[in-house]
Amino acid sequence: MNRTRTLIAACLLATGLAHAQVATVAPPQNVLQLQASGTVEVQQDLLMLHLTTARDGTDPAVVQGQLKTALDAALAEAKKNAQAGQLDVRTGNFALYPRHNKEGRISGWTGTADLVLEGRDFARITQTAGRITTMTLGGVNFGLSREQRERVERQAQAQAIESFKARAGELAKGFGFSGYTLREVAVNANDPGFQPRMRMMAQEARAAAADAPVPVEPGKSSVVVTVSGSVQLR
Repeated sequence: MNRTRTLIAACLLATGLAHAQVATVAPPQNVLQLQASGTVEVQQDLLMLHLTTARDGTDPAVVQGQLKTALDAALAEAKKNAQAGQLDVRTGNFALYPRHNKEGRISGWTGTADLVLEGRDFARITQTAGRITTMTLGGVNFGLSREQRERVERQAQAQAIESFKARAGELAKGFGFSGYTLREVAVNANDPGFQPRMRMMAQEARAAAADAPVPVEPGKSSVVVTVSGSVQLR
């Protein structure tokens, strides 16, 4: 019994000390939350062309075979000029969809197939697309290559950090403090991704793809890096 009482007393003493320690921890004071950003605008250097084709029929096997023939021919032509990083070739969507009549029964089949040409060599990509006759242009997108994005992100990050430090120093002086120390910080960069430039109707796409390079014109992307966190004013 005495041992049990001793254990209970020890537990109560430890609990009391823990509460006392918690009570003596003062909440942070003179802590400032802020954020700053850096933005760099850069020329887009990555092109993505979507080529597509569609077939209709009553026999799904026939429709699928027609799509495969068109896609195989396009792939064969595209791979002649493929080069890693400059012109990468990959297939996209390949699907069959049933068509239904008024009674809800299947009356036919529609199929689509896509081919994607992507890379940094715009001339190689557009000339290759112009030589593909079994598919038409479905869309044009521009973006930043990994190398370009990483390089620009470093520039935007440096801007954001300098802006964060300058703003923290200005606010510290504005509140009557001589300076600050960094408590915590987070750095985030946006991903501009691919940006569409145009969509073409099938008739226009056929005309553009008739042995002539597809006309394209890149724009610019803005890479933004944000630095946010808190500083201790002193």
